[in-house]
Amino acid sequence: MRKFSYKQSGVDIDIANDTKRQMGKILDSDNSRVLNKIGAFATLFDGVFEGYKHPVLVLKTEEPGTKQRLALQNDSVETICYDLVGHLINDCIVMGAKPLSVQDCIVCGKMEKETILQLVSSLSSACKENGCVLTGGETSEQPGVVEEGTYILTASVVGVVDKENIIDGSKIKSGDIVLALASSGIHTNGFSLVRKLMEASPEILSEQINGQSFIKTILTPHRCYYNCLKDLFGEEGLVGLAHITGGGIQENLNRILPEDLNAHIDLGKIKILPIFKTLKKSGRLEDVDMLRTFNMGVGITAVVKGGFADKAVAHLEGFGVDAYEIGVIRDGNKKVELKGQLNWE
Repeated sequence: MRKFSYKQSGVDIDIANDTKRQMGKILDSDNSRVLNKIGAFATLFDGVFEGYKHPVLVLKTEEPGTKQRLALQNDSVETICYDLVGHLINDCIVMGAKPLSVQDCIVCGKMEKETILQLVSSLSSACKENGCVLTGGETSEQPGVVEEGTYILTASVVGVVDKENIIDGSKIKSGDIVLALASSGIHTNGFSLVRKLMEASPEILSEQINGQSFIKTILTPHRCYYNCLKDLFGEEGLVGLAHITGGGIQENLNRILPEDLNAHIDLGKIKILPIFKTLKKSGRLEDVDMLRTFNMGVGITAVVKGGFADKAVAHLEGFGVDAYEIGVIRDGNKKVELKGQLNWE
């Protein structure tokens, strides 16, 4: 009778253990909040929050969508890790929170040590650059479930905010100003449509956008806004933040509006990035689809008091983030009203 083993079924525990040992070196942190090392069954993270009167934890789980397939196909492991961390942290910080700890999950068909280590190293670097620490997670090899060469990434973040400084839109009033914070590109939404356009019109791959190849342009990482926004947290003039992802401005900004207010957005003021012009032309896409699928160049919308707008814009531009007015808050019923037309010139 034939003898079977776990290794023959597609999982090599020795390779997994060696990979995890090297992961431990990457994640070895001098962060005093992390109380144990990689290898324990779970992470111990110190829950003392000095300087917070009433600390509230902010929790979020995210994944980078189908963009990760394109990134891995084009040997762009580092960028997809920055995508994941950027998207994840943005969802946390729009509540006014400081990101503390990230835990990742990597599911693959076959554990390739170098790829895993590159993923973990890049995720760790992205976290450190944005005020938090990668404390561990899970790496799961699933032959027969996930095909070899495929990696599926997810991650979760824990953040903290003082209860009195939570930014949830409840302080938004009629007359407040809506600012656009420029995106770095497509970010992590709309890639199922992008991949379909690439399949239907492969000539798009030869396009140059601002002197950069089409592929490199679409794989530009999702901008993380923590470093440019953190010093504005606690300012009375900042009353709302919305991360513009799937659904566009209309279906994300409305999530923070009080029940009796609308946001009036002037489409003509949006600074459309060149990549979106290329996609529209290639796919003959309607404006309504563009606005619902993509961020159109607006990564975050910030709602601010009129007297605070200039200060906020100057601060953000000091971090290299273009910020400008695109709308105003008026009485209404929790809707985002789009006015005018997109300027494609």
